[in-house]
Amino acid sequence: MAEANPNQQQQLALVEVQVKPEDREYRKGNWTLHETVTLITAKKLDDQRRLKGSEKEKSRPAELRWKWVENYCWKNGCQRSQNQCNDKWDNLLRDYKKVRDYESRYPPEPISYWQMEKHERKEKGLPSNLLQQVYQTLHDVIDRRFPTPKLPQQLPGPSTDLTPSGSGQQQQQLSHPLLRPSSPIQQPSAQKQPAAPTDTATAHSLSGDDSSEEEETAAAGAKRRKTTMSGGGGGGAEAIAPAMFKSTVEITQTLLACEDKKDRRHRDLLGVEERKLHIEEAKTEISRAGVAGLITAVNNLASAILTLAADKTAGGDTL
Repeated sequence: MAEANPNQQQQLALVEVQVKPEDREYRKGNWTLHETVTLITAKKLDDQRRLKGSEKEKSRPAELRWKWVENYCWKNGCQRSQNQCNDKWDNLLRDYKKVRDYESRYPPEPISYWQMEKHERKEKGLPSNLLQQVYQTLHDVIDRRFPTPKLPQQLPGPSTDLTPSGSGQQQQQLSHPLLRPSSPIQQPSAQKQPAAPTDTATAHSLSGDDSSEEEETAAAGAKRRKTTMSGGGGGGAEAIAPAMFKSTVEITQTLLACEDKKDRRHRDLLGVEERKLHIEEAKTEISRAGVAGLITAVNNLASAILTLAADKTAGGDTL
């Protein structure tokens, strides 16, 4: 990989100064061209730094490397978090590879990616808003061995307004060293290329279609954070298996305990019903004994009355 120029080395040294995350207010919304090129530059310098560094530097976790990229972007006017940079880089790589693979087949593909309208790009499953400047910058950083694709036009001149953020960022965007291609872009010799899109169309490409890109970026970030929280890959599956087994055992034990409680409750109810039956039988026996005693007493009283009456009758007859 090419040596970093003195300016880049100086910027590289400045990035090592840590800035407290609580002092930062991260920008949201669509990425400007300046922010995109700054991110690509940060990744290029980070690769160079790790290739030239020690074994400890090469084995640094991805989180620390992306924190370094965030610091570089923050120092160069790209106020994005490390998660935003990571998601944006993934989207850039995906779009770059799609266009690169398609351009490697042109010809015999009937039309170049750079000659297509947006709806034609979408129909072929290609990114609809990848700019030539971003593609060329990625090509210089990622895949130098891949042949430079045929482009229909030269890169826009310094007077072209490529971002919707006004003239304040325009000079900073177009003065970036990676916006100047390392070699002139070849013109196709087989046919005449169409005219380049207007400035208005380019600005619309940056602002109009980035909504879908932001949705994809958010989805990728959510997926990555979900994977990180779950432990990632096979390690997460290995950690889940014991937990699932433990949960199954606990659920089984709970169900068995509930069944035991139900049996005990049923036996208690049976005991209560038996005691009630015994009490009712005792009451019935007491009532039967009372009625029998009452009948005996009535019979005895009747016999006594009859005896008394008989005695009175016999005494009257004697007189």
